[in-house]
Amino acid sequence: MDELIKQISKRLKVYFITFWLLPVLIAIVGESGIFDCVGIYAGNVRLTYIVESLTIIVTAISVPVVLKYFARILSKKIDHVSIAEALHLYSFWSGIRMLVLAVLVIFGFTIYYLMLSTTGMLCAFIALTASLFCYPSEKRLRQELRIEKE
Repeated sequence: MDELIKQISKRLKVYFITFWLLPVLIAIVGESGIFDCVGIYAGNVRLTYIVESLTIIVTAISVPVVLKYFARILSKKIDHVSIAEALHLYSFWSGIRMLVLAVLVIFGFTIYYLMLSTTGMLCAFIALTASLFCYPSEKRLRQELRIEKE
């Protein structure tokens, strides 16, 4: 059982590190000028307004849902199954949580580079900050699943 817990903990840390490498890679690509589309929609005020509003709404809804809904899943679904199944579900839902935050980060950085809108960057930083509340560790996994150390 300890081996499975360590394996899942390592997998979640890989997800987390990959999540944080994603904005670094996007920034490198965006700032290096590899693609010729930086600021392509900067002059389109109507499109910028619509996309900025959409980004704010999606971020404002997604971040609390990702942080709070995970706790609800833990109490409703994961607590009522065997430990092996609980570990699998914990890993799955942690990956989904990081995926949702990654989509927000990608969307925010894309808006920043396509429209030169700092609103997109702000929403991406909100998602990055929210990910700090999702930092995976073996201790946290044991605590959230109420697994005592053997």
